[in-house]
This record gives sequence, structure tokens and C-alpha cells, in this order.
Amino acid sequence: MDKDHQLLANYLRTVFQLSETSINYFLPHWRYFDCVRKTTLTNVGESENYLYFVLEGVQRVYSLNADGREATLIFTYAPSFGGVLDAMMTGQVSRFCYETLTPSSFLRAPIAEVKKLMVNNVEISQMVNIGVSAALGGVLDRLAEIQLLSSEDKFKQLLSRSPHILTLVPHKYLASYLGIDPTNFSKLINRIKI
Repeated sequence: MDKDHQLLANYLRTVFQLSETSINYFLPHWRYFDCVRKTTLTNVGESENYLYFVLEGVQRVYSLNADGREATLIFTYAPSFGGVLDAMMTGQVSRFCYETLTPSSFLRAPIAEVKKLMVNNVEISQMVNIGVSAALGGVLDRLAEIQLLSSEDKFKQLLSRSPHILTLVPHKYLASYLGIDPTNFSKLINRIKI
């Protein structure tokens, strides 16, 4: 097993406690893929054809309004799964974009194959359901933060949850993620002790 598949296997063991039988059933469907910075992996109106496992780099899922204004919704980075989850699971076209913010490498599996694996293996089905549930919980937490917290409290919450994010993600995307004006975000960085 190469080092990339070993990383995925270790992640499945550690985070989801998958059995060796299920891991060995799951791994052969994953292929290496890499790309440069600012590569669009999924665009609005496209199908999400893959489930990604991030090996290197930082990516984001974002939304665009009719005027072209962006709102960053989610960041992904190693080791984690990525993609436009709702389009992936429903089979509908994506309402969001998934792009790389830095050069990135992945293992990726066609979502059609992942869905077959879910039908044929209860542990894999449970793992995906747990992952989807955790993602939904994270989105609900973020929605509450955006609606209830001040800019400063949103910034502090981000730092308490993911202190390393300031070194991984350009600040303009963090400001968008928090729903804070970029100028105010810069003021918070300068004012709050990190």
C-alpha cells in the first residue's frame, strides 16, 4: 500500500474505527489526483462526481450571488474529506463551487462507486452517515455563530476551534467565511492577541 492510501487507511481506523475488512474493501476505489492553486474542482451547475480525501493543500466551498459576490462556506485541508456534499449525496447539480486555494493533492473516488460500496457494506454506509451528520452539525454551529455573535466573538471562536487556520488560509477568505468586512478582519488580527 502506498503512503497516500496508508494515510487514508489510518484516518478511517482512527476517526471512524472501520474494520480492516471494510478498509480493504474501500481503498481500491481511490486514485491519486493533484492540481495547482485556484483550480475549480466543482462549478455551479455541475455534478459532483467525486468524494475527495485531502492529502495536501487548502480548498474551499463557496457560493456566488447574482452580482458575483462570493461567500466562503467551508474550508478543507488534510486529513479530511472534501467536495460539495449536498450535490454529491443527492445527485443534483451543485449550487456551490469547490476550488483549491493552494496547490493540492488528493485521493478521490467516484461518488457512484462510493454509493455502491455503501449499499454493499454496512460499516462504510455508517461511516458516510456519520460524516454527513458531523458536517451538518458543523454547518448548523456556524450558522448560529454568524447570526448570534459579534465580529470579534466570531473571530475568537474561529481561533479557539482552529488556531492554525490563520497560517493556512488567506485572510480575505477567512473574512468571507466569518461574514466580516476584510478591513475589520485586519483590525481584529492586529487588536486581539493570538
